[in-house]
Order: sequence, then structure tokens, then C-alpha cells
Amino acid sequence: MFHVEHFDEDQMQTFDIIIVGGGHAGIEAAHIAAQFGLNVSIITMPGIGLGSAPCNPSVGGVGKGQVVRELDALGGLMGILADKAGIQFRTLNDSKGFAVQSSRVQIDKDLYSQKAEELIATVANISVIREKVLEIKPGESFFEVITTERSYRTKKIIMTVGTFLNGKLHTGSHQASGGRVDCEPSNGLTTLFSDIKTRPYRFKTGTPPRLDKATIDYSKLEEQPSDSTVRNFHCLHSPYERYSRQVSCFLAKTNPETMEIIRANKEKSPMFNGQIKGVGARYCPSIEDKAYRYPDKNIHHVFIEPEGLELDTMYPSGISSSLPREVQEMYVRSIEGLEKAEIKVFGYAVEYDVIDTTDLKLTLEHIQIPNLYFAGQVNGTSGYEEAAGQGFIAGANAALNLLGLDPLIMSRHESYIGVMIEDLTSNTRDEPYRLFTARSENRLFIREDNSLLRMFPYRAQFLLNTPLDSYQRKFLESYQVLTDFCDETMIPEYCPLMSEFAGVGELQQLNRRMSVTEILKQAWLNPISTLERVVGYHGLTIQSDLVRTVAISKKYDGYIKRSESQYEKLKKMDGMHIDWESIYASTNISFECRQRIARIRPETFGQLKLIDGIRPATLAVVAAKAL
Repeated sequence: MFHVEHFDEDQMQTFDIIIVGGGHAGIEAAHIAAQFGLNVSIITMPGIGLGSAPCNPSVGGVGKGQVVRELDALGGLMGILADKAGIQFRTLNDSKGFAVQSSRVQIDKDLYSQKAEELIATVANISVIREKVLEIKPGESFFEVITTERSYRTKKIIMTVGTFLNGKLHTGSHQASGGRVDCEPSNGLTTLFSDIKTRPYRFKTGTPPRLDKATIDYSKLEEQPSDSTVRNFHCLHSPYERYSRQVSCFLAKTNPETMEIIRANKEKSPMFNGQIKGVGARYCPSIEDKAYRYPDKNIHHVFIEPEGLELDTMYPSGISSSLPREVQEMYVRSIEGLEKAEIKVFGYAVEYDVIDTTDLKLTLEHIQIPNLYFAGQVNGTSGYEEAAGQGFIAGANAALNLLGLDPLIMSRHESYIGVMIEDLTSNTRDEPYRLFTARSENRLFIREDNSLLRMFPYRAQFLLNTPLDSYQRKFLESYQVLTDFCDETMIPEYCPLMSEFAGVGELQQLNRRMSVTEILKQAWLNPISTLERVVGYHGLTIQSDLVRTVAISKKYDGYIKRSESQYEKLKKMDGMHIDWESIYASTNISFECRQRIARIRPETFGQLKLIDGIRPATLAVVAAKAL
């Protein structure tokens, strides 16, 4: 247990660290900081549960599932809570390579928050204070936090206020203050801090109408059952045990009538009539965005997903809207299967203030105001997973700094959390930031399966000794043993295993003595099932997660080495001339990147790299053509 000197107790209650906001970023920040023995408080709005999910109650997804597993390996909460509250499990990109496969869990949002409350309550040195923060005054050695009830002192503050800063809700012409529906509004950041600036433009997010689950005709929808083969997020949980009853999600689709209703009401849309000024997330577009920006496309997927086992609402992901209520009713009921659907909560958009993240260090501490940290949607990100990752980084660094220890700086070449933090602090974002696997130039290495290996050095930096740390040390030892086994064990050509692995066709015959590692690299073989067969043949009993990690690592070893070599070459290519028009025409580059390239028209590779929003995957495509 670490020791840090605390303030003298007086009439003003004092904490080492105060986290303002009890969402996904806030609880991660508090939990990791408390592990160092510090006196931590979460000050959160009354009436809002910890770790609440105001939008789609799901955890994981492309790029995001990797973040959840990284958090879990670092000692975070999100993986534990998602497993406990998970009611439907899926693997996204299942038909693609292991590097881009991502776990996604639909959660019971009430159960998730309940489990978060229970877990935080078990930590004696975390105090949860449910009061509204009115003002924060910086001092020479501490901050004073003034709420509706009293004042508190703290050495460090972590702001995880989500969409609540000057939040404004829009449904048609109706407007209300607040960060989400039925919640008390929050003051703006400039009121809380007199000497800090927000971005000159606001960001926007949105949510769809919630549907009464009893009024949906599921017989007309495509059922998507939970997948029992998806591994849990938390490494100390049994990999395939389910802690809650599993249910299905359903797929619906818009049609020409749906989109015509929306297009006919464009003048009533706050997004397009000038009422909303904020910039929305490119990859979470409202149904109005889809209707007006893609006038020739009328069929869009709508995923009908439960919000909880005991709740009577379904979340129709894909039709977020701020249109008037009567218009929302019309377009919802035009969708097959939703003809009689009743709306329990109407969709809305929310505008909110965000800070300029170029004012933050890689530790997420503010450059101009020492001991002040920011994490979550206030930093211009979208998604629970991105928020949780930032909260962990801010909480860990606030604690480490108080203890005089080295900061936690995660490399973008080793983690998606590192990718996100560097992206945020290096560029002023012109739209809400969302993680994708394509944002990493090293995505063949940054996979879900090897999260424990990648995160172990960072977790070890904390010098903690918990069951998680013991498990990780044993896992790494076993990983090395199994890796050596694969390198050193030779399978002769006459072994029955070779005929099993030979494949079909003359070019797929294994007619020579080979190491297990060589066999795992054969293109037609699934590395996981192949290694499982090999260890079983040799009478070994090895945990499934370990087999999976070693097998995939061996499969990708050559690709990763080539990728690393290519990355080194990238740094030498800045002066290379490029043809931006041919790059713009490439079908291997995302539409977002092609838009930005057409606007800037870069002449050199160095210019291309500096364009805000250009993904590492795009740079790799351009470099591959030039090399």
C-alpha cells in the first residue's frame, strides 16, 4: 500500500482526488486512483446512477472491444461490469482476420449501473457525493469545489462531465437545458473555471426514440441470437460463463416510404434548419443525415436491441433523430415490423461544450492549469469505451503524480488507448472522435487476444500485487513456455497430425518435418483449432485463452515484422511526391480520408501525414504503392 500525505482535517472535507462526474470515465478514474491508497471522491449529479448508459446500452465493437480488453488487463472496471450485465454477446467482423475481430456485448443498462454502484461501494477510500457542482476555484496547493450543498478541497480534479457542459436538448422546435433527458442541467465550463477556454464550436450527439417492446412484431424481423462462443471480457472470469439471461437482438430496415417521410420534413429538422449549430459524429449519423446526404439510398439497417431484461423498451440503433415527435412516430411506423410500435421516449439531439484537447498533455492533465485533468466526452470523443479509457489514464496519472511516480504514457504502437490519447492531444478535432481499427498503423499487433501481453508492462508499472497481477505473471510465464514448445517441437511428416493438417490440393501438402510454429503459419489452417489439436495430441492441458493468444501470435508473426519494417520506412518518406487525385480515386481508402485529401490536395507524403483525420491505414496504402 502506498502512502501519501493528506490535508489536515477541518470543517471543509478534503480529498486527494475529486472526480466530477460518475459516468464510465469517472468510475474508471476513481477506481484506479483508489488502488494506490488515495482518498478519492466522485461528485455526480443527483438521480443518475454510476456508469449509466443514456444511449445504446452496449459495450465493445470495432476498435472498442480492444479498448475494453486493454482496460481489463490494466485493472479497469468496464470488462467486469459488461460481463455481469451482458444479455447478448457477438463478435463483429467474424469473417475477417483476427486483427479486426471485436467483441460486442449488449448490456442491461440498469443492471450495469447497479453492478457499478455495488463495486464502487466495496472500495472504502472512494466516497460518492451526489450533489451538483456550481464552481471550482483553483488555489496555490488545492482546488475548492463548491456544490449546491457545501465546499470540498482537493489536490487534483478530474473532469468527466460528459455532455452536461451547457448541454441543450432538441426535439423538433422544443429545446431544454440538460446533458440528457430528464436530468438537471449543468453549468458551463467557463462558469466552473474562469480561466479556461472551450472550443469555439460545440459538438452534438443524438439518440433514437425508445420503443415499447410489446408493440413490435418480431415475426417480421431478422433475429440475432446471443453467441455462446464469444469470450467474456474479464480475464479472471470463466471465459464463456454468462451471468445474466441471454436474449436476442433483431434487424429491421428502412424503406423508401421511411426516407421520404424524413426528407419531406427537412425544414422541421433542428439539424438542418439552423437550430442546432453543433457538429455531430460522422460515424453515428442521425437518420436525417442519412436521408439528406444520401438521397439515392433508402434502405438502412435498424438494429432493435433490448435496453434491459426487466425494462419495457427497445433501442432502435440506426435511427437517431431530433425531428418533431409526430414525424418520429410516422417514420418509425413505416418500418416493417414496427407498424404498431409505440414510442416510450422520443429521440433527441444534445449540443454541449468540449475543450480543445491540444491543451492537454499525454497524461490528460491540462497544460495551463496544473493538477486539472479531463476525460470522456468533454474531450470531444464519442462512446462509453473511449470515455472509460481516458478516465483510466487520467485517474492513474493523477495518482502517480501525487505519489511522485513516473506517468502512465501508453504507446500508440502497443494499444488503442495510446492511439486515442495521441490522436486527441495532437490535433484539434473538427468532429466527435471515434476509435476504429483503421486508426492504428500497427493493428496486426494490437489485437484483442494479446491484450494481457501488451498491457503487462504498463500494469507492472503500478507496483501493485492483486489477484489480477498474479494471474498476469503466471499467464506470461505460461505464454513463454507454450511459445517455446511451438518453436522447438517438430512434427515428422509421417505423424497422423500431418495428414489432418495437409489440406486439399497439391500445393497444400505437408510432406516434410515441420515445427509447430511453421504449421500454424499455413494459410489454410485455423491457428487456434490447429494448436488445440497439437497440444491435445501431446497430452497437454492448457487454458483456452493461452492457446488462442499463442496461436494467433504465431500466425501473425511474419506480418507484424513486415508491418514494423514498413512503419520505419514511412518516417523516411515525408519528401516523396504523391498524386493526390489517384489517391482520391482509390477504393482502398475510406470515404472520410478521400474527402479530406480532396480538400487539402497534398503534394508530398509529409503533407498527407499532417492532414487532420488521415488514418494510418491510408498512409500505409499510399506507402505500399510507392515502395
